[in-house]
Amino acid sequence: MVPTPHATLAPLLARHAGSAHGLLPLLHALQDSEGYVDPAHVPAIAAALNLSRAEVHGVITFYHHFRSAPPPATVVQVCRAEACRSRGGEALVAHVEACTGARIDGEACGGVGVESVYCLGQCALSPAVTINGELHARVSPVRFDALLASAKEETRDA
Repeated sequence: MVPTPHATLAPLLARHAGSAHGLLPLLHALQDSEGYVDPAHVPAIAAALNLSRAEVHGVITFYHHFRSAPPPATVVQVCRAEACRSRGGEALVAHVEACTGARIDGEACGGVGVESVYCLGQCALSPAVTINGELHARVSPVRFDALLASAKEETRDA
């Protein structure tokens, strides 16, 4: 028996059900609306797309973009591609970890999660980060501190 889908999931399943290539668009749409892909939804997704639960789970866990738990209140992504590395990106990573208490690609700390990302398209303006999806270039440790404080303030006000 397939569990009843969550209210947000039902219209997405209806839109993508029966599509041979519907899994990735469905997962992206679900994550965009909910912030993550709830593992409890895997059986309903698998049934709607005629896939095994293992196939759905495999896609969710293969792609770094998909989350299986709600994201922290503040998400920092630090570019770790070559251009950013050559312009102080790894020193920025160390600063971000020290400043937030979170480890890159590890557990969040104090409502802040830190993730690696490879190329934000700002190579000439590196190092680059995103904070809650907002892109910032030429980020120094001092600038990062100000950006993070502003992002936390916006999160509190929301």
